[in-house]
Amino acid sequence: MPDLPDLPDRGADQDPPTAERDAPTGAPMPPFARTGPETDAERRQRRARFLRELAEARELRDRVQPRRAKAARLRHAMRMRTFRW
Repeated sequence: MPDLPDLPDRGADQDPPTAERDAPTGAPMPPFARTGPETDAERRQRRARFLRELAEARELRDRVQPRRAKAARLRHAMRMRTFRW
């Protein structure tokens, strides 16, 4: 087994960085630093942002791989035609 380099030990006397201290004034806190439950409005905003980014990624993929995108559209159309309600 190869020798691993010794990593510096973070002692218990050093406190971990906090979002309040490290974030610039007026900047929103990162989601992992929040202590209270997430509100419905925050969840909807986060979901809307995720869906926008997902749609943008799909559009980019369709632009850079047009043949694959066309095949995917045809497969989807076939699935929809053969779906039984």
